This record gives sequence, C-alpha cells and structure tokens, in this order.
Amino acid sequence: MVPSIARQSVIIKCNQQTSVLLGNYEFYYLAGLMKKLYHLEINEDMQPIELLESIQSKLDSLSPANEQETYLIKLARNFKPGETSDEQMKELFRWGATEEKLWQMQI
Repeated sequence: MVPSIARQSVIIKCNQQTSVLLGNYEFYYLAGLMKKLYHLEINEDMQPIELLESIQSKLDSLSPANEQETYLIKLARNFKPGETSDEQMKELFRWGATEEKLWQMQI
C-alpha cells in the first residue's frame, strides 16, 4: 500500500461526497483526521474494531464545520473494518492527526 493513495482517496471522497471507505488504510487516515478535527481520545495503537467503536460512540455529538467534515462523519458511521492492522495504518493515522493540508490533494 502506498500511504499517499489512501490519503488522496479519503480526500477525494470527502470533497466529492461520493463512495465509501474501502479498507482499513483509508479508515486509519480518517481516524487520524477525526482525532485532529474533534480532539477524540483515540490513538494509532487501537485495533480497528476498537477504534471504530470509539469514534462511532462520539459521532452524534460532533459538529462538522463544512461539507467535507459532514461526509467524513458519514464515512465513519457506515464503515465496517477488517480485523488486521499494520505499521502503514499507524503511519496513516499519524498523518491524519497532523494533517496540515486539509482537503487538498497535492501536498
């Protein structure tokens, strides 16, 4: 997996408000973004199901600032994670949590 592809995929989906998350790589980037945007108490070491449950338990209390964030929440609400995680997923989480170019394809 090339991490930048997972990042771009999430950004495209949120910008165009189309499609769904296709796997845990995209999900971990999304989770990092959720941590950054909403200060969620989640971390890269959480297993996929635990991470999703933690995020989903907070979704109803979040206030999205724009259409991209609204779609990001929708993606999190409808995702079904796989059971595995690896170092690239953790890298994607960190990338999302420290993202400086929100919603921009080119970095």
